[in-house]
Amino acid sequence: MSQKFKARLIKIKTGEKNVILNESDAEEMMFRIHDRVLITKNFQRSVAMVDISESVVERGEIGFYEDFSEFPVVDGDLVEVSAAPTPTSVEFIRKKMRGKPLTKSEIHSIVKDTVSHNLSKLEVAAFLMAEEYVGMSIDEIESLTKAMVETGKTIDFGERVVDKHSIGGVPGNKVTLLIVPIVAAAGLKIPKTSSRAITSPSGTADTMELLAPVEFGEEELKRLLRDVGGYIAWGGSLDLAPADDLFIRVEHPLSIDPRPQMMASIMSKKLAVGVDTLVLDIPTGKGAKVEDFESARKLGNDFIELGNRLGIRVRCGITYGGQPVGHTVGPALEAKEALETLMGGGPNSLIEKSTSLAGMLFEMNGLATRGNGHALAKEILRSGKAYQKMREIISHQGGNPDIKPDDLPLGTERYVITAPADGYVSSISNRSINAIARAAGAPVDKGAGVKLYAKMGYSVKKGDKVVEIYSSRQSKLREAISVAMRDPPFMIEGMLLEELPGF
Repeated sequence: MSQKFKARLIKIKTGEKNVILNESDAEEMMFRIHDRVLITKNFQRSVAMVDISESVVERGEIGFYEDFSEFPVVDGDLVEVSAAPTPTSVEFIRKKMRGKPLTKSEIHSIVKDTVSHNLSKLEVAAFLMAEEYVGMSIDEIESLTKAMVETGKTIDFGERVVDKHSIGGVPGNKVTLLIVPIVAAAGLKIPKTSSRAITSPSGTADTMELLAPVEFGEEELKRLLRDVGGYIAWGGSLDLAPADDLFIRVEHPLSIDPRPQMMASIMSKKLAVGVDTLVLDIPTGKGAKVEDFESARKLGNDFIELGNRLGIRVRCGITYGGQPVGHTVGPALEAKEALETLMGGGPNSLIEKSTSLAGMLFEMNGLATRGNGHALAKEILRSGKAYQKMREIISHQGGNPDIKPDDLPLGTERYVITAPADGYVSSISNRSINAIARAAGAPVDKGAGVKLYAKMGYSVKKGDKVVEIYSSRQSKLREAISVAMRDPPFMIEGMLLEELPGF
């Protein structure tokens, strides 16, 4: 049964390809919330999910949200609505949930229907939960990676390119802002597309945006790579492996990060831009995504095998992830620390991690013999060549190459947490630091974040500064302080954690 409805545009974004019907019309056509409908106008057709309301639209109307952009409809257009069949990919999702392996074509069908918005968030969530709890073989992960590339755009730079990527999970990991200029200064081509923060206080793109614009089209990126040898851009506007962003939207509220999906996510973005050589950073330690060396080695070997199947040479660096990298967390604080390091200062942990990973790329590409890449990377950093290259990158991306660390605006509302006793810092909580920085307003508030004056192993006296919280709003600062009180960001050896009153 089909019926004609008058189109009405609704200025609301839902993140879904949904339409809305009046409750009476839905009841008459026997539609329920999340049922699929086929919408036809002239010779154009599209499938959408149904929302239902008593009052948002009148009887005889169908509401189109702003997300429904690919279907050409204006207020008052007549469209035909009928029931749409359930995609076959839903049965493939059920198959995976039952623990059965999926074929290449079945996986491609799921990814294609995800990108086309033919699957509801619930169906996508079911697929991701099956990945999390049932798992995938390396054959399935390879098929998933290729399907994610095939359903999006690709960029051919016409020359050999290299990349570095971290699996994430450690706050303050601003090493990309050092590695890209170090590697580009050595003559390698490194087109770095990075993400914005999802659950962290700052993504690489959020941090770089304080130094230069990060949103570019394909031709602009080709020009940047040709002229400077590297860039740090946001990948969200490029439509590279678009299924990844749709999967992430569902993963985030579920607080899951299925390993097969993580691997496919990382490698699909590299395959889409033709990366030849990849160094993968796997932070390991308490509070990181991978907490022990055995698991890190297993994950690293899986990435190497997947890379071999995809034609990408992969080398993995297992790095310390038990506390933040450097001393700052939050967009402006991290950009400031990265600039200070490029200019000859900076913390040793940030220098060592950045130059070690950059050195691995040098060794993989014949610029240094095995074991000597680290020294070459450190020399490029110490000589000032990396800083000069970063100035070029900032300038070509439309920023001010003369920007100084003190030019970066930090939150004016601040609170210092001091050591309650003499002793040594015995632990730093990644989870707490992340939560405090986000409560303070990061990454939306670029000046919000956390600065660490002492890290694990540091000797402190009672009253010494250990952590400083930055925010631009007093209300957000109070929220961050409350989080810090509930979940302390550090422990001092010997400090009293709690007193239980007795009789």
